[in-house]
Amino acid sequence: MLEGLLIGLQTAMSFQNLAMVIAGCLIGTFIGMLPGLGPMSIIAIMIPIAISMGDPSAALILLAGVYYGAIFGGSTSSILLNAPGVAGTVASSFDGYPMARQGKAGKALTIAAVCSFAGGTIGAVLLMVFAPMLSSVALLFHSAEYFALMVVGLSAIAAFAGTGQVAKAMIMTLLGLIMATVGEGALFNLPRFTAGIMDLQSGFGFITLAMAMFALPEALFLVLKPKVAGSAEDEIKDLRISRAEARSIAPVVGRQSVQGFFIGVLPGAGATIASFLGYAVERNLATKEEQAEFGKGSIKGLAAPETANNAACTGSFVPLLTLGIPGSGTTAILLGALIALNVSPGPRLMIDEPQIFWAVIMSMFIGNLVLLILNLPLIPYIAKVLSIPRNFLIPFILFFTLMGAYIGQNNATELLILVGFGVCATALKFADYPLAPLLIGFILGGILENNFARSMQLYDGVSFIWERPMTLGLLVIAAILILLPSYRARIAKRKAEGVADGD
Repeated sequence: MLEGLLIGLQTAMSFQNLAMVIAGCLIGTFIGMLPGLGPMSIIAIMIPIAISMGDPSAALILLAGVYYGAIFGGSTSSILLNAPGVAGTVASSFDGYPMARQGKAGKALTIAAVCSFAGGTIGAVLLMVFAPMLSSVALLFHSAEYFALMVVGLSAIAAFAGTGQVAKAMIMTLLGLIMATVGEGALFNLPRFTAGIMDLQSGFGFITLAMAMFALPEALFLVLKPKVAGSAEDEIKDLRISRAEARSIAPVVGRQSVQGFFIGVLPGAGATIASFLGYAVERNLATKEEQAEFGKGSIKGLAAPETANNAACTGSFVPLLTLGIPGSGTTAILLGALIALNVSPGPRLMIDEPQIFWAVIMSMFIGNLVLLILNLPLIPYIAKVLSIPRNFLIPFILFFTLMGAYIGQNNATELLILVGFGVCATALKFADYPLAPLLIGFILGGILENNFARSMQLYDGVSFIWERPMTLGLLVIAAILILLPSYRARIAKRKAEGVADGD
């Protein structure tokens, strides 16, 4: 490994490859800040440029830089405008945007930058040490295990519900699962619930739904709720993280770097699921007082998804480089680029072409440092987006929301879907229904259905649940997560009754 690291460092530190790292990070950060575009679009556009270089190391370093740069920069629009730049930063808006509304936009962007750097760097260390071993572990996960993993994700829905809102959260989750069934089914390639509309045969677009749930209602709220002169959101306060805050989020960063990385290793999981699970886990681990802050501007609630999604991006390179299996849509495009460059990813890549394998890993360390250096000095200027007058800011949000939905599917029907769901989401928000569970149910619903259908076909029924120990173990974890909130509430109630009796 030491020899490989030296080869990788020598390759990554060449002038051309350093330029590729910086260029990729700059392009990715900028694209990530624009709602709806995401890394997939820009990587697809840049593949011809990368192939024309002729050097596989430089090409992959450039495209990888765009990938984690987009995730790094995607938090900006989530925090400032409540319009997630990429799917992996949706969870960052849950507490990042409330912080911005409280006049803590600068601090929120600083926390996001530092946690993204920490998650990406720790993920790169884990990739360097465990890549060969984890490639064999990833192969143990079959359809049954992925089904159980999605159930674990759904069982953590209570983490996104406020006090007394668990029933509402479950209703929204079921609504998300129902929406995930629109389009072609897993068992039969026939359209379902499309009302004869051809554009719905492939289902609803995730970006369209994310924009409808978060960005569009926010624009409407800005119109409906008059701005108070001299309100907190006009102020850009201290950007620094205090020692107490650093001590508070340090364990979160450590846990979510590891958890996010391992979720990223699993093909098909990715940064989005890692960020949602990271948020859910940290909310469940928080004290009762800290739980009350989640969704209202908790620094832990921002640190968890920002750390997890960047660590997951790094982890997604494990199946790509060591098995040749794409873990997400973005890594599928990267796999296509590798094949076009006559590079065969798989178990022998580390042996046959170590300069490519190790150069990508070393470029991740350099890239994360470049992203931190690029982003920290710009935070005071980026945060000033909030000081833009509302009569300019509202059209800006609407423009990027509509553009993001249209570019995502290249279909005008998406705009009608966006507006329709946006109005419904605004009404639900007025009724105090949490919107995040709907989006989680929609994301996990399709993956859950596909893997459940495959498992049923392979085992001719549900016997896979007890025949595969890993599946059973994951479902037990899901059951614990479902029962844990009610158990903790009962314990808290007993303690409160004990204190009352003592008085």
